[in-house]
Amino acid sequence: MFSDIGYAIAALGYFALLLLLFTGQKKGIAKYLLITATLITCLWAINNISLLGWQTHIRDFFIADSIRQWVWVLFLAACLRSDFTSFKEIIIRPISLSLLVLPSIALITAATSAVPYLWQYSLHTLIALQMLIVLELVYRQSGEQKWAYKPLVMFLGGLSLFDFVTYANATMINQIGENYVYARGYIYVCLLPFLILSIRRISYWGVAIFVSRDVVLHSTLLLVAGGYLFLMALVGYMVKFMGGSWSYPLQFVLIAVSLLLLVSVFLSHNFRTKIKVFITKHFYANQFDYRVEWVKLTEILSEQQENLNEVYQTSLRGMLQAVEYNSGVLLKLNKNGWHTVASINAGGVREYDFSKVATLQAFFEKKAWIIDIGELRVKPHQYEELDEKTYFMNAFKYQLIIPVFRQEELWGMVLLDADSEHVKPLNWELRDYMNAVTAQVSNCIFQFESGQALAENAQFAAFSRMSAFVLHDLKNVMAQIDLILANAQHHKTNPEFIDDTFETLEYTKSRMDKMLKQLTEKNVSQSQSQLRVNIKELLLKVVEQRCQGFEPMPIVDCDDELLVQIDAEKFSNVMYHLISNAQQATKDDGSVVIKASKVNTNGRDYIGVEVIDTGEGMSDDFIENRLFKPFDTTKGNAGMGIGAYDAKNYIEEIGGLIAVESEIDQGTSFKLSIPMIE
Repeated sequence: MFSDIGYAIAALGYFALLLLLFTGQKKGIAKYLLITATLITCLWAINNISLLGWQTHIRDFFIADSIRQWVWVLFLAACLRSDFTSFKEIIIRPISLSLLVLPSIALITAATSAVPYLWQYSLHTLIALQMLIVLELVYRQSGEQKWAYKPLVMFLGGLSLFDFVTYANATMINQIGENYVYARGYIYVCLLPFLILSIRRISYWGVAIFVSRDVVLHSTLLLVAGGYLFLMALVGYMVKFMGGSWSYPLQFVLIAVSLLLLVSVFLSHNFRTKIKVFITKHFYANQFDYRVEWVKLTEILSEQQENLNEVYQTSLRGMLQAVEYNSGVLLKLNKNGWHTVASINAGGVREYDFSKVATLQAFFEKKAWIIDIGELRVKPHQYEELDEKTYFMNAFKYQLIIPVFRQEELWGMVLLDADSEHVKPLNWELRDYMNAVTAQVSNCIFQFESGQALAENAQFAAFSRMSAFVLHDLKNVMAQIDLILANAQHHKTNPEFIDDTFETLEYTKSRMDKMLKQLTEKNVSQSQSQLRVNIKELLLKVVEQRCQGFEPMPIVDCDDELLVQIDAEKFSNVMYHLISNAQQATKDDGSVVIKASKVNTNGRDYIGVEVIDTGEGMSDDFIENRLFKPFDTTKGNAGMGIGAYDAKNYIEEIGGLIAVESEIDQGTSFKLSIPMIE
C-alpha cells in the first residue's frame, strides 16, 4: 500500500509533465525524445502499482526497468550534441550504439529469461554506473552551459545513483530489497522538479515551461517545508493506524528525502556563493594587497595634469593599473549623447558598435551594477533589464563595463579588458575593489571639472569687472567727442579742416558705438527668444552687413529651406566670429566658403554649417588645448580669447555639436551641427 501511493503520485506527476510538454509549439528531436522518456516513466510508475496487477512475475519488473533505462540512455545520448535533426542520426552514432548495448542486452535477456537473476542485477548495476559516467561527461563538456545542465544531471544522476545502490545491494544478496522498491516511487517524485527546471533552462530542446520567478522566490521554501511536514504527519498517522510493518521503508524514504533537500540546498548557486564569500573573506588571503594598490593609484592620480583631457586619460590609466588590465575606454554622457574622452589600446579587435553601447544608459539608470560580459554569457537571466543582450554576449570584446555616477546621476562608464590569460572573474572581492577604485577615480575627475568651472567663472567675473571699467571709459570718451562736436559748430570758417575733423569724429563715434555694442552684446543676446530661422538668409545677412570690410569675401553655398529654432542674434554673432577669424587667417587671394546642408551624425538629423578657409591652419595641439580655452588668444591685446569658447558653449547648449579639422598652411574647417526642428 505504501509503495502504491508513491508510484501513483509519480505517475500523476509525470503525466502532468507530459501534458505540459504537448503544449509546446516548437519542434525538435530532443523534445520528442523527452516526451517519449516521460511517457515511458509514467507507464513504468503505473506498472509498479501492485493493486493493478500488471506485474505477475519478476520478469515483468526487469522488462519495465530495462525499457525505462533504454529510453533515458537514448535521451542522454541525444544531449551529447545540440544539432541532431533526426532519430536516425542519433542512433547511428558509434557512441550512441555503444551506450545502448547494455540496456538492449538487459531488455532481451529479461524478455527471454535467458540469464539468471544475478546476471540481471549485475547488468542493471552496470547500466546505472554507465549513466553516471556519461552524465559526468555531459556536464564537463557543457562549458558555459553548466548552469543549464545542472538540474538535468541532478535528475538523472539521482535516479541512476538510486538504481546503482538498489541493484548493487541485490547483487550482493541475490534479491532486490523490498525497502528500495517501496521507496522508488517517492524518489522519482522528489527528483521530478529538477527535470522541469532543466527543461526550462535548456532552450534548444524546444520546450517552454514558464515558472514565475516571484512565485518561486516567495513560495518554494514554504511549499517544500509544508509538504514535507504534511507527508511526515500523514505517513505517521497511517503507520500508527495500520501498524508498524513499514518502519524500515519509511525511515529510508524520509532519510533519502532529507538528504536530497540538503544536497539541493548546497548545490544552489546563491547558497554556495554566500558560503564561498564568507569563507573567502574570513579564511583566505585577499586577491589584492590594498595598501600597495591604493598607494600606486594615489601616485597616478597625483600626477600633474594641465587640462581635462589629461585628467581623463590619467584616470583611465589608473583604473587599468588597479586591476592589471591593458585596454580600456572612458565614455562620458553629455546632453547630446555619449562621447569617448579617453582610450588606451582600444580599437582593432575591440572595436564596438557605439549605438549598442549607448543602450547601456537605460540599464545603469535602473541598476548601478558592474557588468561582467563573461557572466552575462553564462547567466543571462541575471541581466534581464539589459537591451541588446545578444550583441554583448556574442560580439562585444570588453570584459567589464563599470558605470560612473555623480550625485546619483549617470556621468559615464568605463570599458575594461585584458588578454585572455589575465582576465579576472568578477567575484565579490573584485566587485568591491573596483567600486572603491571607481569612486576614487571619479572623485578626482569631478574635482578637476569643478575646479575648472570655478576658474572659468573667476575669469568671467574678472572680465565683467573689466567690461564695466571699459564701458565707463568709453562713455567718458563719447561725452568728450559730443562736446567737441558741439563746439566745432562755431568754427566752420575753415571748411576743409572742419569737414575733415567732423568726418574723423563721426567715424570715431561710429567705431565707439560698435565697441559698446560688442561689449554689451552678451547681456542683450541672453534675453533674446528663440525663433524659427532660415539658415541661408541669416548667413547671407551676416556676410553682407558685417564681413564686407575684409578680404577674401566669403562665398555662401547653402541649401534652401533649412529651418532651425535658435536665437538669431546669438547665432549671428557666433557665425560672424568664425567667418571673421577665417578671413583674418586667410590671404587676400585665398578663399572662405560657408556651406549648409542636412547631415546625419550618430543616427540623429542636424543642419550642418561648415566654414572652410585656405588660411594658415592650426596644429592638433592648439586645437586640443588652446582653441576653446577662454581668454587664450594669439592676437595679443587685439583679442579677448573668448570667441571660440563662446561659440562652442552656445552650440553645445542648444544640443548641437562642433568639430574642427585643420592642417598647417592648408586651411581650417569648422563644422557646426545644429538640431533640426522636429
